[in-house]
Amino acid sequence: MRNNLENKLKNLIPILIIVVCFLPIQCIPSFAQVSQQGITTSNIGSGIQFDKKIFSWTDRVYITVYAPDFNFDPNNIDTIGETQDDKVTVCTTGHCIPYKLSETNPDTGVFSGYVTLTGDPSVKDSLGIDGQGMNPSGKMSTCNPTCGPRDGFLPSTGNDGISVSFEYTRNQVVTGSALIRWNNGVVSWLQPNYPPDGQGVLQITDPDMNINPDAIDKFDTSVWSDSDSSGTTITMTETDKNSGVFQGTVYFSTNLTSAGNRLHVSNGDTITGEYIDRTLPPPYSPSSQIRFLTTAIIGTNLPTSDRVPASNPRIVDSLGNVLNKVTVNQQIQIVSDLINRNDNKQPFAYLVQIQDGNGITLSLSWITGSLSPNQNISLSQSWTPTTTGTYNAQIFVWQGISEPIALSSPQALQIPVLGQ
Repeated sequence: MRNNLENKLKNLIPILIIVVCFLPIQCIPSFAQVSQQGITTSNIGSGIQFDKKIFSWTDRVYITVYAPDFNFDPNNIDTIGETQDDKVTVCTTGHCIPYKLSETNPDTGVFSGYVTLTGDPSVKDSLGIDGQGMNPSGKMSTCNPTCGPRDGFLPSTGNDGISVSFEYTRNQVVTGSALIRWNNGVVSWLQPNYPPDGQGVLQITDPDMNINPDAIDKFDTSVWSDSDSSGTTITMTETDKNSGVFQGTVYFSTNLTSAGNRLHVSNGDTITGEYIDRTLPPPYSPSSQIRFLTTAIIGTNLPTSDRVPASNPRIVDSLGNVLNKVTVNQQIQIVSDLINRNDNKQPFAYLVQIQDGNGITLSLSWITGSLSPNQNISLSQSWTPTTTGTYNAQIFVWQGISEPIALSSPQALQIPVLGQ
C-alpha cells in the first residue's frame, strides 16, 4: 500500500513542476531541477551592482556580481568569467572585453573586480581638456582569453554608458548598466578674505580632470588681482589619487611682482581665480567650454554683504524733494545712500529694477564706479511711469555687473502712480 502511494507521488512530481513554472512567478534566474530523488533550487545570476550610478569618463568602475551557485569550493576563492558556461563581458559604446571576477572571500558567492575607463583622446581638439594639449589615453585592454579582475581598460566618451553581462547558463544572461557623463566643474577660494602678504588656496572640483586614477593629476589655471590684471599661472594639484579635487596655493605680495605662484596685490584688491571647463555634460557639445570665475578680497574681514550697505531708499523729484505719490509721465529719481565700510577702495555696481504689480520687470538700469575708504554717497536712477498702478522698486549693490556679489542687502520700496 505504502509503495503504491510513493510511486504515485513520484509520478506527480514533473507535473507539479510544470504547473509551478506556468504560474505568474519568475522562473529565471532561479530554476528547478527535477529528479526521482527530489527537487533542488538555484540562485544563479541574482544581480549585478556598480559602486556608482554615474561615472566620469576616466573613472574606476567597481563591479559586484551575486552568484551563490558559483561558490563551488567553500574553502577557496572561486572565479567567474573564465569558461563558456559563466562568461562575463564588460562594454562601453563600441568597445567590449571578456572579463573574470573573483570571489570577495571564500564561501561568499559574491564576485567582484574593477575596470578603469580611459576616456577618448579624439573627443577634444589639439588644445585638449586643459587648453595645453592634455588628453586621456583612450587605452583598451587586449585580453587573451580574458582580463580581470582588476587589470581591464576601456575607452569611453563624456556621454556614454558601461554595461556588464553575466551568462550564468547557456543562453541565460543577467545584465547591469550605468551612465558615463562629463561633469560641471566648480572653482572657489577656500576663504572669502586673505591678508595682503599672506597666502590663499584656490580649489577646483572636476572629476573629468582625474585622468589617471592611480596618479596625482595636475593642470594649470590663471589668477589675477585688481593691481595686476595680467596675473599669473598656478599649478592645480589633485589632493589625492582619484579624488577629482585640485588645489593650488597662491602667495600674495604687496611689494613683489607676480611670478610663478606669487601674485602682486594691494590692500582691498579683489583677487580672481579662473577655471575653463572643456568637459561639459549634455546638452553641451564636446567642443563647448565655459569660463568659471571666483573672487575673494585682500584685506577686510567684513562680510561681503556689509561692505557697501545701502540705506534710506526714497523717491524724489528733479529738485530733490521727497515724493509720497507720483503721477503718470512724471520723471522721478530712485535714490539710496551708500557708504564704503572698507578701509580700501571698493568697486561697485548700483542697480535699480522696477516691476509692476504682476512681478513683470519694466526697467533695469545701473551705475558702476568705485568708492574710496569710508566714502558716503547718494546714488539715483531715473524712471518715468506711463500708466497708473502700484510699482515696486528694488535696489541692489553688487561688486560689478559681471560679478553679481552682493555688497549690501537688497532695498525695496513701493511707487504709487496716480492719474494726472
